[in-house]
Amino acid sequence: MNLSGKLLIAMPGMGDPRFQHSVVFLCAHSDEGAMGLVINKPATDLSFNQLLEQLKIPMTGASDQIRVHFGGPVENSRGFVLHSSDYGGEGSTMKVDERFGMTATLDILKAIAKGAGPMSSLLALGYAGWGPGQLEDEIIQNGWLTCDADPDLVFSRDDSGKWTRALQTLGVNPLTLSAAAGRA
Repeated sequence: MNLSGKLLIAMPGMGDPRFQHSVVFLCAHSDEGAMGLVINKPATDLSFNQLLEQLKIPMTGASDQIRVHFGGPVENSRGFVLHSSDYGGEGSTMKVDERFGMTATLDILKAIAKGAGPMSSLLALGYAGWGPGQLEDEIIQNGWLTCDADPDLVFSRDDSGKWTRALQTLGVNPLTLSAAAGRA
């Protein structure tokens, strides 16, 4: 099972409060583990402009300001830009699939600041990571649902509505979810 390019939707019984009502875009998934970015939890203490100032990157273009998100609890001072496939940094962009790429170098921030970045992007500080078999176990234990990643949902500015919208892509009403797992 390869879930790269899919969304993880946290179930109500998620034991880790950092992931409560989270939607995670999986950038990579293999037998060696998984890496993803939380896409619906904006950072409350840092704006994109503040980040550019800290990195001494001038804002010279008329680019839309992107919001900074909590990408996950691992390496939370490291930045990752999830973006549309129209951008590719020289050797620095990981192609997730035909719709999404992920770049973790300053080149993309400089391009965005000049107005020459990708059409759609989301900046995340930190990431969510799982060791071999860990994510699969969490899915079996009813921690996550999975669904296809729709770029309109992933890059939407309505962060508070992403969890419900992701569930609705599966035909699931959030009010009907239970925290308990069952077996037939």
